[in-house]
Amino acid sequence: MDTQITLKNNSRMKGILLVVSASMLWGVSGPVAQYLFQKKDISPEWLVDIRLLLSGSLLLIFLYLKNGKKIFNIWKSKYGRRNIIFFSIIGLIGVQYGYFASIKYGNAATATILQYLSPVIIVCYVSFKSKELPTLRETLSILLALLGTFLLITRGNIHSLAISNLALFWGVLSAFAAAFYVVQPVYIIKRWGCDIVIGWGMLLGGIFFSFVHPFWRIQGEYSTDSILAITFVVVFGTLVSFYWYLDSTRYIKASETSLLSCLEPMSATTVSILWLHTPFGIFDIIGSILILSTVLILSYNKKS
Repeated sequence: MDTQITLKNNSRMKGILLVVSASMLWGVSGPVAQYLFQKKDISPEWLVDIRLLLSGSLLLIFLYLKNGKKIFNIWKSKYGRRNIIFFSIIGLIGVQYGYFASIKYGNAATATILQYLSPVIIVCYVSFKSKELPTLRETLSILLALLGTFLLITRGNIHSLAISNLALFWGVLSAFAAAFYVVQPVYIIKRWGCDIVIGWGMLLGGIFFSFVHPFWRIQGEYSTDSILAITFVVVFGTLVSFYWYLDSTRYIKASETSLLSCLEPMSATTVSILWLHTPFGIFDIIGSILILSTVLILSYNKKS
């Protein structure tokens, strides 16, 4: 019995370490991208394209070595083909480009926190679709998210915005895309697996986005620092973090992974302040806490 308890505790700790590490890598990749956009003049369009192409290709190669030709099964289904294309264009490209564009026109901390409006957007969508009013808990989350966003983008001054219109637009757009990213592929993930869907989604997204900004059309200042930063965003901020986050769900509850993923905006904010000297005042802090608290409220389960 003691051995079983020890193994269970070890597995739980492994799951926590995996999701914490993944969230922190995601968070740090935001300021690294901000460094590339604002210090090295690299375009978010190019970084989105190369990130999706490389990440998708490497993930699919890994899955092919692991599962063989099974990774192509999704293309044998008309429903699978249609939905993976929608997921890729609207979900993945929307999330990736919206997030990076918000960073370019604003900063990584604000862009990351704005993306965490997606759970509240999902609540509103589900309520609208089911034609049912949100519960008291969901209504509280919506109000907190609205108040938090107001404080974050105005810093308490109702007469002006503390961030640019473009940073706000792309940040909110990335939150809507993130909500679509969660809701739309539920069926194909259940049938073919999250890793397969993400792998093909990334590769397709990179191919589609090449028509917007071809990856071979390189801009900006390329140096050792730039190459290291790009490598971090692609490998650690995408592939490694995704795999660790996905693997963590084998050891801990989905609600726990959602809560622990809040370390992403915290790490993004900390690195932005310490490394890039991003200004972050009391209203930014309060607004961020209010938005992130919605994740805690919506993840809470009385039965757990």
